Amino acid sequence: MTKNDLRIVYMGTPEFAVEGLRALVERNYQVVAVVTMPDKPVGRHGSVLQASPVKQYAQQHNIPVLQPEKLKNEVFLSELQSFNADLQIVVAFRMLPEVVWNMPRFGTFNLHASLLPQYRGAAPINWAIINGEKETGATTFFLTHEIDTGKIIRQQKLPIAETDDAGVVHDALMALGANLVIETVDLLLQNNGNIDTIPQETLYQSETELLPAPKIFKETCHINWYQPIRNIYNFIRGLSPYPAAWTELIMSDGSIQTMKIYQSEMIYETHNLAIGSIRYDSKANFDIAAEDGFIRIISLQMAGKKRLSAKEFLNGLKQFPPMCKTNNENQ
Repeated sequence: MTKNDLRIVYMGTPEFAVEGLRALVERNYQVVAVVTMPDKPVGRHGSVLQASPVKQYAQQHNIPVLQPEKLKNEVFLSELQSFNADLQIVVAFRMLPEVVWNMPRFGTFNLHASLLPQYRGAAPINWAIINGEKETGATTFFLTHEIDTGKIIRQQKLPIAETDDAGVVHDALMALGANLVIETVDLLLQNNGNIDTIPQETLYQSETELLPAPKIFKETCHINWYQPIRNIYNFIRGLSPYPAAWTELIMSDGSIQTMKIYQSEMIYETHNLAIGSIRYDSKANFDIAAEDGFIRIISLQMAGKKRLSAKEFLNGLKQFPPMCKTNNENQ
């Protein structure tokens, strides 16, 4: 079998998934169809429908696009079957039913942004940084019933620098992942689909060793100032630039305003200030007290305002807020 014979259906939605699709197209693989999410309403009244990045790329290259609301819909399944795919590739899409992932003769593999079996779940990049990992990576694996548990095909590692945030690691893994998709497809093609894989359960003794990567919600992003500054620093960069860690400022008039923090620094220093209290130096430095020092805010965004440097924010204040509001359980 050659590249021209291998029929591929590609499934994905966000920008992260575009790179793998682009890599396949540019290497002249035959992508016969793309499956992506339905167009999303945007605008003030949701009156405009916006196509996913994967759909936009597919349309630019005249690749047929399927956008099912339900993956078990008979019309969709019939249409998908009509493409007679040898292989399906999933990158940042949805959990597939067996009737879909079991359709191609070579199976369906997924690209996951972690070194499985660690960080199974929806937000592997964020949680790896939040937990202070020095290394992450990407994994291709065959889909099975339980999410992110299938047999591993290939992995590539990526170092995480101390200053890297989720945006930096996301972009690096996007490029690395695209290369891994090509490596995996090449391997399957060369071996007519018969390749050695690694069962994930052989890589750990107990599931208690595994670190999860659950979906992140707004409440997840609330900063708890009652912890070491290293943990807070990792938390902030692990959620930057999206969805962003946040706290609340108690302003001088007693009102409470929400503030997102995008960049920070750690200052190890013994102090007697209350946890969550703020100190500043001639409206240049904006520090928040924690157990073992201070978090210096570098860039931030107040609710309804644009993103600012800490200096810009402080220069715009008439009266300085006295402290941050911490999580309820710590007050």
